[in-house]
Amino acid sequence: MKVALASDHGGVLLRKEVAKLLQQLGIEYEDFGCDCETSVDYPDYALPVAEKVAKGEFDRGILICGTGIGMCIAANKVRGIRCALVHDLFSAKATREHNDSNILSMGARVIGPGLACEIVKTWLETEFQGDRHLNRLNKISQYEEQGS
Repeated sequence: MKVALASDHGGVLLRKEVAKLLQQLGIEYEDFGCDCETSVDYPDYALPVAEKVAKGEFDRGILICGTGIGMCIAANKVRGIRCALVHDLFSAKATREHNDSNILSMGARVIGPGLACEIVKTWLETEFQGDRHLNRLNKISQYEEQGS
């Protein structure tokens, strides 16, 4: 598995903790920044990661900002992306099993590093269940293809 990782200024410290976890788990990743704590625009980090995941250059992406909301909204503008905003373990598991989410978004001002790392681990280790869920995802893909 290959993961694209990014944050805005609000998520820098948490992103570094997630990077350590990915190293410990032996998961290949690339860190797309940002490397400052001065204000930056989250779409500048979310959109490139989402595009790389959508193109298949990375299997999954992890995005972090203050709340996780901005990154999630931006990433979901890219066709083929199913970014989930997650702040608990149940949702981390469910979004993989039911939604086959390919990007995880979290808020560094919402959760701490311990829970964030548990969420990442759960999200990375959970497989998509397929079955009835696949039909639902196909409906989303068909809508995207229509060019809404």
